[in-house]
Amino acid sequence: MLFEKNISPRLSIDEVALTNGELYTVITNKAKHGRKGSLVAMLEGAKAANIAPVLGQIPLEKRLVVTEVTLDMSESMEAIIKKTFPKAMIVTDRFHVQQLVSSAVQEVRIALRWSAIKEENEQLRTAREEGLNYRPVVYKNGDTKKQLLARSRYILFKPENKWTESQRERAAVLFQEFPKLKEAYDLSMMFRSYYEHSRTAVEAKEKLNKWYEKVTEKDIDSFMTAAHSIQWRETTILNYFINRSTNASAESFNAKLKHFRTVVRGVRDRTFHLFRVMKLYA
Repeated sequence: MLFEKNISPRLSIDEVALTNGELYTVITNKAKHGRKGSLVAMLEGAKAANIAPVLGQIPLEKRLVVTEVTLDMSESMEAIIKKTFPKAMIVTDRFHVQQLVSSAVQEVRIALRWSAIKEENEQLRTAREEGLNYRPVVYKNGDTKKQLLARSRYILFKPENKWTESQRERAAVLFQEFPKLKEAYDLSMMFRSYYEHSRTAVEAKEKLNKWYEKVTEKDIDSFMTAAHSIQWRETTILNYFINRSTNASAESFNAKLKHFRTVVRGVRDRTFHLFRVMKLYA
């Protein structure tokens, strides 16, 4: 489905699973805020080789109107935009980038948790072989090592000033017992501040370079991987600081599509469902 009349200078692109995991590429007009006239294109699949030729059916003069497109960290989405909207500045969504860095922290936590589970299993087996009752070590906040790592998941997503008193107590024990996790958390918060306190792309670049240096110094595998991914997309990530555009409108529109699918209790007739989507949003 193509609706060239809905094209505006600022667009968003994302993918959504319509039914049974079948992906659709959705392009929306930011100016319409998820209301009628939002839908620019909704195409089956997510491969650039399939999507770009269909979008190419839109007259070139219409496509040259587009000056900015926001997207997640998908390489295929970026390829689609480069082929279809040649004058558009590509902006990688800040929240997807921050999510990548947050995932690096969680990977460290999960690895430590599995190690704690393995350690507890071995101690339990030894105690049973010796006919003893096993009692795990309990920290001052009431958690065992395994519980401490399991219950600290949400703490690691938030800055310290947003912790509750119990979270602050848990974090103090957590970071004392696992200094590597403290290093990972500090790297994550340092990256977060790069977005929150940079006013220009030049200033952001300087702070990002300092973050790269800190990641190299700490040499944590998950962060090294995240840093390399960010370096490959650095130009489109820094484009955020020009207009501070995010892909929130696309995520919101996808939520509307999913809610609509729930309201009608699933998609039985895909053609008719798409027709209703068109009537509502195109």
